[in-house]
Amino acid sequence: MNTMPPSVPLRQLRAHLSSPGPVQRSAGARLFDIPATGRGAVFPAHAVHEVYAASTRHGSAAEGFGLGLALQAEGTLVWIHEDRGRHERGTLYGSGLREWGVETNALLLVGVPDTAALLAAGEEALRSGAPAAVLMSGWGESRAWSLTASRRLALAAAAGRTTAIFVRTGAQPQPSASDTRWSVSSTPSRALEAGAPGRPAFRVSLLRSRAGVAPGEWIMEWDRDTRSFVEPKTSGDLVSAPAHRPAGIRAA
Repeated sequence: MNTMPPSVPLRQLRAHLSSPGPVQRSAGARLFDIPATGRGAVFPAHAVHEVYAASTRHGSAAEGFGLGLALQAEGTLVWIHEDRGRHERGTLYGSGLREWGVETNALLLVGVPDTAALLAAGEEALRSGAPAAVLMSGWGESRAWSLTASRRLALAAAAGRTTAIFVRTGAQPQPSASDTRWSVSSTPSRALEAGAPGRPAFRVSLLRSRAGVAPGEWIMEWDRDTRSFVEPKTSGDLVSAPAHRPAGIRAA
């Protein structure tokens, strides 16, 4: 059963963020790491991280990676999505999200019509300091995303001590104040014992990092038990997963 909290319109976001009921916030760490990089590299948590889909067919893979980054912050997650992306890829699938490790009772979904509204809602949620992370899913090129807009998000993330993840599908990287920039595509996973489906797998490229982490490319798997990206297991048969539906986080 696809039991999901309904998306709320932008006008209701303020009420949700100011209400003590649905939003819970942990102190959170200032840094997070990605074990799969194998370098002991750490990244600032209270900053903006851009995730680009390598192509539109890998949009859900980019969202899956962005979701994994957002889950490094423990607490309520605000996920803001453009309506066009939802129409292109389908709605979020509750059971798939829970299999991913998402606590849907600590998830607030917000639907917005375009990138300008996406950035406005994201900035407001970040600056409030209420959620632990804000995940923004954008679709297509937009003049609304600029160096100035990215600086506003970065300042809001720092002020609210909140992690900001901006996933972009159908768009090319441009100058921004984001701390990191990633490019993501799906890759075949490795089957577990008895042919059971393996962990969701990704091909991830770090394009830039303000923290000085060298650019690189890795194959990563999502470990739901540790809620982290890890190196693939060396054994097991490769199992191809549709690029448009990694990990089953979206319904058809």
